[in-house]
Amino acid sequence: MHQIRTIKTVLVASMALFASLVAFNNITDYQSNFAFVQHVLMMDTTFEGNRLMYRAIESQLLHHLFYLLIILAEAMVGLLCGYGAWKLWQAKDAPEGQFKVAKKFANLGLTLGVLLWFVGFMTIGAEWFAMWQSQSWNGQDAAFKFIVILFLTLLFLNQSEEP
Repeated sequence: MHQIRTIKTVLVASMALFASLVAFNNITDYQSNFAFVQHVLMMDTTFEGNRLMYRAIESQLLHHLFYLLIILAEAMVGLLCGYGAWKLWQAKDAPEGQFKVAKKFANLGLTLGVLLWFVGFMTIGAEWFAMWQSQSWNGQDAAFKFIVILFLTLLFLNQSEEP
């Protein structure tokens, strides 16, 4: 049981590291990924003549607000998973009930990550802003990978440890 709890803790800590690095990169290299958000919101690389262009957002202020919300959510995923990993580590030798309670922040962080990349990128970005139509500014593949890894970690974390 101790080994499985250690694995769960390390996986949650890995998600904390991942989300923290994504947020850190977006802060320290703001312009690179801001351009991605900006092009997705402006829909300027979608199919010519598509009827969804009424959804495009041209406002620079809104582009920055969207991007800041993304960075904030990424940072929150990192912080929640990091704190969650710490709580899991502290409870690794505790009775099952205590370890289950210690999963709270990890569950919140992992769920926020799934929501960020599924709702934010796959639903709003890809479907509402037709990101799937863009050859150059399409983040669906990366978002899907993040969703799968986060969701599998969430499932594994909450799997019973009973043999």
